[in-house]
Parts: sequence; structure tokens; C-alpha cells
Amino acid sequence: MSFFMPLFSRPAALKTLRNAYELIGELTPLKTNCGKLCGGACCQSDESGENGMLLFPYEEWFYRKPIDGFAFHLADDDSLYKGGKRLVCEGTCPRAYRPLACRLFPLRIRLQSDPQGVHTEVIPEIDPRAWCCCPLPEQGGLRAMSGDFIEAVKQAGQQLIKNDDMLEALYNEQRLLDEMRKL
Repeated sequence: MSFFMPLFSRPAALKTLRNAYELIGELTPLKTNCGKLCGGACCQSDESGENGMLLFPYEEWFYRKPIDGFAFHLADDDSLYKGGKRLVCEGTCPRAYRPLACRLFPLRIRLQSDPQGVHTEVIPEIDPRAWCCCPLPEQGGLRAMSGDFIEAVKQAGQQLIKNDDMLEALYNEQRLLDEMRKL
């Protein structure tokens, strides 16, 4: 990729991310604070202190400067795309500054294309990484979650697939998770 491509791609990607953030808004998996159910397990650090959430392409631009009340750092992580980043925090944040992956969790966006590859359907599904920390998958899965939240995740996914960088990251995540399921 040339040096100039990110200069042209970044504005559209950031607008797409802002639209996805807005669609999800303040919605969470439950109509109440789901963190009270599990003690905020998804926000707790692992033994290494480096767990974090993968950022979507260009999302690191939202975290270039310090944010009051939000201790975090960015770590390099090429698992979804070259030059990718992971946001590592201390387990608390002002909700308005959560990365998109946190806003979606414990769901993820699965893409399903028709045989010709012309139409892509966005399907919110339980993120397989949620089983280790979130009680909702075992307590009814999608049925245990707010329908408004599930619909917002779907709408956010429909926004994301309109951007080539986001679409590529979603497909790469899907391939990574499909490989993990085979193990």
C-alpha cells in the first residue's frame, strides 16, 4: 500500500466508525448494567495485563491523546490487519470512550455472503471469546439479550461493511475465529 492510501482512506473509515458508535449509542446487552451481573468480567485484565480489545482500522486515531479518567495504552497487534492496534486499559473507562469492540461485546459481527459474493448479510452472534468471561452466553445466549442491542449491532455492522477497510477487518476476524473453532 502506498504512503498516500491511508490519507485518503482514514476520513471515510473514521466517519464509518462514528456512525457505528452512534447506532449502538448507550445500548448494552441487558436493559440494565450487565456488568453488575458478572462484576464487569469483560473489563478485567488477564494475568499478563495485556489482554485489551482489538481496534478496527484507523480507530486508534480516537486514542492518540490522553483521555481524562481513562488509563490506557495502545499495543501493536497484526492479528486482523497489518499495522493493527489493540487498546489495553485498566478495566474502567468513561463509557463514551469505549472502542467499538467493547460496545459490541459479547456479540460480534458475522458476515454471510450469497454464493455469488454479491450480497453480504450481517449477522450478530455470540463472540466465542465471550464464553470465558461473560455469563450471558450460558444464560440464554441471544435470547438473554436486549433485542434493541442486537438490532443496533446489526445496523452498526451494515454501516461497517460499506467501508472496504472495515469489511476486510471483519472478514479477517471471521477467518481467525473460524480457525480457533477448529482447534
